[in-house]
Amino acid sequence: MNELREARARSGIGTWFDHHLYSFLASLGRVVRKPWSTVLTVGVMALALALPLGLWLVLQNVERFAGDVERSRQINLFLKPDVGLERARTLTEQLRGRGDVAEVVWKTPEQGLSELRQRSGLGEAIASVEGNPLPSLLVVTPKGDETLLAESLQALPETDLVQRDALWRQRLDGWLRFGNRVAWVLAALLGLGALLVVGNTVRLDIQSRSEEIGVLQLLGATDGFIRRPFLYLGAWYGLAAGALALALLAATDFALRMPLATLAQSYGSQFALSGFDLRQAAIVLLAATLLGWLGAGLVAHHFLRQTRPTET
Repeated sequence: MNELREARARSGIGTWFDHHLYSFLASLGRVVRKPWSTVLTVGVMALALALPLGLWLVLQNVERFAGDVERSRQINLFLKPDVGLERARTLTEQLRGRGDVAEVVWKTPEQGLSELRQRSGLGEAIASVEGNPLPSLLVVTPKGDETLLAESLQALPETDLVQRDALWRQRLDGWLRFGNRVAWVLAALLGLGALLVVGNTVRLDIQSRSEEIGVLQLLGATDGFIRRPFLYLGAWYGLAAGALALALLAATDFALRMPLATLAQSYGSQFALSGFDLRQAAIVLLAATLLGWLGAGLVAHHFLRQTRPTET
């Protein structure tokens, strides 16, 4: 008796596995046999997925760039005009020995005036000015908390002005938070749109096979048995849409990489766009596949619930 039960259990598991394999391959065949319908469905879903993913990538690159800038932020310490060169050199060595200072560059008034002539294009006007009105400048690169360092530098008796720009970073952080929220909202809305697209496509496929489904229901087939091929159909649509969305983003990255590199080099930066790594790409494909599976499942469940014959 036990052997008979085990044989039935093995037979049931084998049947379940065989039907999954059949549904997997049959749904792929239906996708291939309808190329134009597949292209339209996958294309619309891919665009719906690519928009929020592209926005998220842009925000991640901007955040990475902002982080690089923040780590290399410099504080300009202008000394008082009466501070001599020897005192400026001594102060530079003292600051280099501090634990919260990574680097100090001392620019003498002569160096500052030379740079001003070269960069401003006002060489003749500057030459007409008697003497050198510029003070010594110490360019300090922080190692720790920039705010605390700036406050301590401001308290030095030799300090005339401490110049740093932290307000732009606060505003940038606010815009990045807002952008991330927009990306999530767009992902939700466009994800819902992709869900409706695959659901409508599966609905049309179900309606075209309504007679076949009716016969299966009369023969006693369960809803899970009937629904399974359509679930795989939706999964194929989602997987293809995710792959196409990644391809579109990769093409966009390729088109923008060279102009951005040229622009960054003009500012002395090596910044380059960063796309999805393998783990992130796998997550996108998995999420798109589950989205297609879910859309097909909702539509198939609704249709089968309405068409299931009732006992009288």
